[in-house]
Amino acid sequence: MSEPQNGRGALFTGGLAAILASTCCLGPLALITLGFSGAWIANLTVLEPYRPIFIGVALVALFFAWRRIYRPAQACKPGDVCAPPQVRSTYKFMFWVVATMVLVALGFPYVMPFFY
Repeated sequence: MSEPQNGRGALFTGGLAAILASTCCLGPLALITLGFSGAWIANLTVLEPYRPIFIGVALVALFFAWRRIYRPAQACKPGDVCAPPQVRSTYKFMFWVVATMVLVALGFPYVMPFFY
């Protein structure tokens, strides 16, 4: 029996790609703000060349998640498994959290000089 397609996988992929895209720039700032220090923090900049790839993956995943989450709800037939409205609203909330993370990953390198 197959699980209904609801965008969970695309949402997870988009969130992971957004976190990886911001690791090179936002990661060191967050660690320093929390009080962590050391030369090892400079190693996080190794991911900088892959940032455009991570952002591209995040945007593609968000597109597919948006298609799954915001498509019109179909009427449930007797005996079918349908997502309750609460689950759909949770997915919508998580979609916007991940979209915000992607926007932060996109814009942070441009506002980073104001923080350092």
